[in-house]
Amino acid sequence: MAGRNRSIDIGVCTFRRPELADTLRSLGAMDVPEGFDVRIIVADNDDTPSARDLVAALSAELSLPVIYRHCPARNISIARNACLDASSADLVAFIDDDETATSRWLAELVETSQSSDAAAVLGPVRALYRPDAPDWMREGDFHSTLPVWVRGEIRTGYTCNVLLRTGADSLRGRRFSLARGQTGGEDTEFFDQMHKAGGRIAFAPEAWVDEMVPRSRAAFDWLGRRRFRVGQTHGHLLGSSAGGFGLARQVHLARQVGLAFAKAIYCFAVALPVVVDPVRRNRSVLRGIMHVGVVSGLLGVREIRLYGQPSPQGGKRA
Repeated sequence: MAGRNRSIDIGVCTFRRPELADTLRSLGAMDVPEGFDVRIIVADNDDTPSARDLVAALSAELSLPVIYRHCPARNISIARNACLDASSADLVAFIDDDETATSRWLAELVETSQSSDAAAVLGPVRALYRPDAPDWMREGDFHSTLPVWVRGEIRTGYTCNVLLRTGADSLRGRRFSLARGQTGGEDTEFFDQMHKAGGRIAFAPEAWVDEMVPRSRAAFDWLGRRRFRVGQTHGHLLGSSAGGFGLARQVHLARQVGLAFAKAIYCFAVALPVVVDPVRRNRSVLRGIMHVGVVSGLLGVREIRLYGQPSPQGGKRA
């Protein structure tokens, strides 16, 4: 007798995004990995169950079963944890509610998971720009997402394109921090702690998802706020993992602050000779802003809030 199929749940956290319909349709149209049963879990983070009717209507046309969970509080960690709590699958994937999956998205994640035996597998996010986006932004592609390697390994990750082997020791019972659910950085902390617990992170370079960049994000100030918050999260994680006590710890933190401050000054200085080149200039300035965020995080400054606030277009600000 043939063995049972393994299972995958795809978590989609949503907050007032009509693009959710495109996300769900793309999941219904993708290639289902052979030997797996797949279903979708939609976690609605709005105060009222505003996505319920849309999900119910789409459930009738999709080939995959869809589960709806209303988890109010405008806290993205609550929504992510609701997906994990509702899942009994062998693997859990996450995709954002403003992204669309390519046909081979899930199959590529699964293939890499099986070949690497990693606790988490990341895929790339390809930004799609509107015609009115600034030329420098389109040319420099400031919104696409790829993992960062440090000395040959990936040490943290993101939830906009990931597959988790939830039975792995480093992931068993792990949940997203509610304290970071409105600032952002909850995924960075989640994967940082998973990695420190021994969980490996792999990369599936062909597991593409696409994300249309809305006008509200196609601006330097949005990129600056996002980079600053990323830096704050990194600074807080560096500070929380600093060893030692008393004076030794303070000396270590002071060195980290000094290093991050020096990196920020260097990035801003590098931008000066290329001031007429908006791609190189803005890339350097944004990296400097990120290092300023690291200083802020190391000094314990509260992280800026990115989630749970309505954007001018009605979606979540992230």
